[in-house]
Amino acid sequence: VDQANMATNNVPRIAVLVEFNYEDLEVWYPLLRFREEGFETFTVGPEEGKIYQSKNGYPCKADRCIDNVKPEDLDVLIIPGGFAPDYWRRDKRFVDLVKFTYEQGKPVAAVCHGPWMLCSAKILNGKRVTCFYSIKDDVTNAGAIYEDAAVVVDGNLITSRTPNDLPDFCKAILKQLQK
Repeated sequence: VDQANMATNNVPRIAVLVEFNYEDLEVWYPLLRFREEGFETFTVGPEEGKIYQSKNGYPCKADRCIDNVKPEDLDVLIIPGGFAPDYWRRDKRFVDLVKFTYEQGKPVAAVCHGPWMLCSAKILNGKRVTCFYSIKDDVTNAGAIYEDAAVVVDGNLITSRTPNDLPDFCKAILKQLQK
């Protein structure tokens, strides 16, 4: 991560996408983990201030609207799973945020069904990734090389399979921030 492009106080800025039917732990674990580190960690949804219910009914308020977030505003983008990625991939604003954040060389981290967004952003060709097993065909059809591992890092792409992998997922994000 280019330290010169971080917020003026050198605190990493981490965006976590949120939308209806997100996977609870895949939003809350990294959100709280990186807040604990003292990082500027915020949620991004279709509407600022709107409360989105998880698959299990747990609420999460969007701190920012996708319309007001650019790749220049963040140092890491986290894409949780659940059913939310199926909504985001239909919305060019979210797909563009993923694509342009990746193209700027910033860490893009996706877990579970989150790699669907990497497919839609067309950034998987030749990349090593993992994901929830039910979307393995989708990532390989998008040109990725699938690996069944807790976390796979290929350049600035970080992927994991399930909530059980979140400790390794967050460690990989922290390691990217230390570069």
